[in-house]
Amino acid sequence: MSRPTTRKPALTETGIEVAASLAQHRVLSTEQVRVLHLPGHSERWAQRLLARLSMAGLVGYVESPRSHGRLWHATELGARLAREAGVLHGELRLIGAEGAAGPLQAHTLAVNDAMICFLQDARARGDDFGPFAWHHEVSHLLSRGRGRRRRTLIADAVLTYLRVAEEGVAIEQRFLELDRATLSVDRLAGELARYAELHGARARKGGEPLWRSLYPLFPPVHCVLAGGGRAALERRRSTVLALLRGDPRVSRARVSISVCLLEDLWAQGPFAPIFRGVRDPGRAVDWLGAEGRQAEGEQR
Repeated sequence: MSRPTTRKPALTETGIEVAASLAQHRVLSTEQVRVLHLPGHSERWAQRLLARLSMAGLVGYVESPRSHGRLWHATELGARLAREAGVLHGELRLIGAEGAAGPLQAHTLAVNDAMICFLQDARARGDDFGPFAWHHEVSHLLSRGRGRRRRTLIADAVLTYLRVAEEGVAIEQRFLELDRATLSVDRLAGELARYAELHGARARKGGEPLWRSLYPLFPPVHCVLAGGGRAALERRRSTVLALLRGDPRVSRARVSISVCLLEDLWAQGPFAPIFRGVRDPGRAVDWLGAEGRQAEGEQR
C-alpha cells in the first residue's frame, strides 16, 4: 500500500517572492506587498494574489483595526517553499499571527515603509535596491565576552543599495534605526551613540574591528523619526543631535549619524535634502551627504 503524498501548491514566481518577502520582512500590509512586488497592478490584484497564497497555506493575515485592512505574514510552509526555490536564504524568525498583531507591528511596518521609500527612488533612477535588499534586527558584537559579559548591538535594519554612478556601481550600506517616539529622547541618543562603540569594538587590543567581517567600510547610521506630530518630531530631532554632539563616544569615533522624519522620507525620498547630521545639524543633506537632489528634475 503506497503512502499518501502531500502535494505542494503550484506557485508562480511572484507568489514565491511574496512568500519569501513576508518571511524576511515579518509583516507587510496589502499596499506594501503591492508596491514591492506588483507595482504595475492595483491593490485589488494584490488582494487576490494574497488570498490565493492564504488558501494554499503559504501566508496568513490578521485584521488591522487601525488601517481597516489586512496585515500579512509568512507561514512555515511558505518560508520552506521559498527557501527550496532559492529565493529565501538562511534561517529567519517567523512571527506568525500573534506577532503580526503584537505590539511591535507598527514599528516593523514603519521600518518597511522607510525601506520602500529607498526602493521607489531606486526604481526611478535605475539603481539596484529590490524587495530583499534589507534585513531586520541584525545583531553585531560589541565584545567577545561570554554570558552576561557578551554585549551586542541590534540594528533595526541594515540596507545594501547598489547605486549606478558615472564611474561604475557604488555599493552603499546603511544602518537604519526607526524611532516611533516610544523612548525618551536621552535613551534614543544613547542607543544611537552605541554605534560609536561598535565602530571601536575589537576582539583584542590592536586587532581588527569586529564589524570588519561584515562590512568593508563602517556604514553610516540613519535614524528615522515617526509616531508624532511634525513640530514634536522636529524638536526631537534637534535634541537628539545636540545630545549626540555632546557625547564623547560619538566625538571620538568617525561615525556618521543623521536623522530625518519618516513623513519627509515618504513625501520626498532619500535623495532629497531631508537629513540632518551630528557634525553639521544646520545643513540639510540627502542620504549620501549631498545638498539637493542627485539628478536635476527628479521628482517622486
